[in-house]
Amino acid sequence: MNIADSERIAGWYEEMGWVLADKIEDTDEIIINSCSVRESAENRVFGLVDNLSKLKIVNCKLKIILTGCMLRLPKKVLTKKLPAVDEFKKTEELAHGSSLTVHGSPIHAWVPISNGCNNFCTYCVVPYARGREVSKPFEEIICEVKELAKRGYKKITLLGQNVNSFQPSFAKLLVALNRISGIKRISFITSNPWDLTDEIIEAMSLSKIDRYLHLPVQSGDDEILKKMNRPYTAQEYLDLVKKIKERIPKIKFGTDIIVGFPGETERQFENTVELCKKVGFVKAYISRYSPRPGTAAFRLKDDVPPEEKKRRWRILEELINHGNI
Repeated sequence: MNIADSERIAGWYEEMGWVLADKIEDTDEIIINSCSVRESAENRVFGLVDNLSKLKIVNCKLKIILTGCMLRLPKKVLTKKLPAVDEFKKTEELAHGSSLTVHGSPIHAWVPISNGCNNFCTYCVVPYARGREVSKPFEEIICEVKELAKRGYKKITLLGQNVNSFQPSFAKLLVALNRISGIKRISFITSNPWDLTDEIIEAMSLSKIDRYLHLPVQSGDDEILKKMNRPYTAQEYLDLVKKIKERIPKIKFGTDIIVGFPGETERQFENTVELCKKVGFVKAYISRYSPRPGTAAFRLKDDVPPEEKKRRWRILEELINHGNI
């Protein structure tokens, strides 16, 4: 999603006659599009700005602009921690509603279909950083993809914090996009397990829809899932995977997993390992839990030691991402 936002910002700058600098030392403006999904992402921004501040000593005209999810933090906090930043601007203020998008690939385009989230998983800052969920107009998406096809794009990836809840209907959107001539492959991220309906599964079986589904499970233990405010059980997740595999036999699954969530015992972690073995994920984004101020889980005791989180992370990383499943 941040890549898509950056491409829209770059589109407006290009419309205004700006060009990308070949070297950071030669730039007039630096825009940092920040991510808040993990604490480590925010820490990298602090480190980056500190390094960039040294450039301002030799280039007094240099302007540093911060945008993206870190703007969820109070401005007085940001200005105190990031004194070298000249402006704090929302993505829309920088993109100016530009219709031009600078895509990083000549054949693949990111296509946002919604923004924000209504789910409030207890560990997640997205609803606070991006706000409540808003769907892009159906016809606007169709027109955008038709235009991409005319310009020679063959592959699109639909983006949303939860594409399943796109309004009026994600299944109908997939059916309509599948009909567009010139588009050869349609992917999407991300889907939530609890609202992936039979209608969506049927639409996923269409010829142009990618046979890879990213379906975050986060944990294979029912008690931890409940603490996370994920409204399904491990067995319900497995039943859904089985249903999808029966309708689309060649499909592959990827997922997101958090290890070391507050209170996670060794047995609960092993439940996650067992679920992963049953599903046979081909890819997983595995993160070690970090407390995020403002989230419900921040009130819970972060009682799994860092070295234990790392050990659990390594087990799943080897199991899934290094082909040992």
